[in-house]
Amino acid sequence: MNTPEPAYTPINCDYYDRLEAWATMHTVCLLKFYDEEGTEHEVSATVKDLYVLNKAEYLLADNGLVIRLDRLIAVNNIPVPQSC
Repeated sequence: MNTPEPAYTPINCDYYDRLEAWATMHTVCLLKFYDEEGTEHEVSATVKDLYVLNKAEYLLADNGLVIRLDRLIAVNNIPVPQSC
């Protein structure tokens, strides 16, 4: 049985700007995040794109990984602050 996705909580606006800068600069980033089951992961990848789908924001990494932004814990060891 599939449980519905929890409501999206936007991330801090300044942090979003930082993600955009890393994407523009093609910076390899250390991404720390929770998956859909709540398991913590850490991977190195370049932010390829940031986009909105069904009113939620997502990060697309160059390795094909897609992360919903409210599941990010930290990028490059910089914790994601609470909302704007």
